[in-house]
Amino acid sequence: MKSSYELAMERLNKSSPAVQLSARQKKQLAELDSKYAAKIAEREISFKDDINKALAGGDAEKPEQLRQQLVIERKKLQAALEEQKEKVRQDK
Repeated sequence: MKSSYELAMERLNKSSPAVQLSARQKKQLAELDSKYAAKIAEREISFKDDINKALAGGDAEKPEQLRQQLVIERKKLQAALEEQKEKVRQDK
């Protein structure tokens, strides 16, 4: 007798089978992850420097604006990463 987990996994695989990736695709995905992680880290460092400068200058509103911009930048980069990954997954 199968467990409910096994039955659920069978139903899931029938509705959307797992995609098999080639070694080349896996390598490209890893490279994209690394590239975008570096871009995100670069933006975070830049924004944190600006936030610290604004705090040191006594500006109360500017740091919060910069934090919001950082969140937006991070989301844009993550969306671009996912878009690039999907292109690699679709490329056979």
